[in-house]
Amino acid sequence: MNAAGRAEDARREPEDYSDPNLLIDAAEDRWAWRARIKSRPASRRLYRLAVFGVGLVIVLVGLALVPLPGPGWAIVFLGIAIWASEFEKAQQLLEWGKGVLSRWNTWVLAQAWYVKVGVALATMALVGLVFWGLFIIAGVPTWLPDPVEQPLHLLPGTH
Repeated sequence: MNAAGRAEDARREPEDYSDPNLLIDAAEDRWAWRARIKSRPASRRLYRLAVFGVGLVIVLVGLALVPLPGPGWAIVFLGIAIWASEFEKAQQLLEWGKGVLSRWNTWVLAQAWYVKVGVALATMALVGLVFWGLFIIAGVPTWLPDPVEQPLHLLPGTH
């Protein structure tokens, strides 16, 4: 995506969620199979309960993974996206999160090379500190190759 496209995304207006309902109704649904499910009260309740449960599990797993290296926040947003398929407040939260991410991305890309390098180094340092903390708590994994494992044992607290 070019710079003009990123700037346009950053200025994009959020969706209008002025509907007073908290739930997406059958008439509002874009997918015919979900509209059919929502047209019957019993299947609608069961489906929404399933969507809420699956979304909750995914959000909780993502939140547990946030302090660890990896896609913790991406997993949280996946759970929110699942909720957003049924709940309008989740749609608002998802739009807000996408806006924040878009503004961050636009800001970083507009910075000088040394700021970008600084952000990358700070990210790498944070990931390194998290791994070091994991090694202190759980120990250095024994399945690592010896040339990798031996230097990690030299870190303070990883004996």
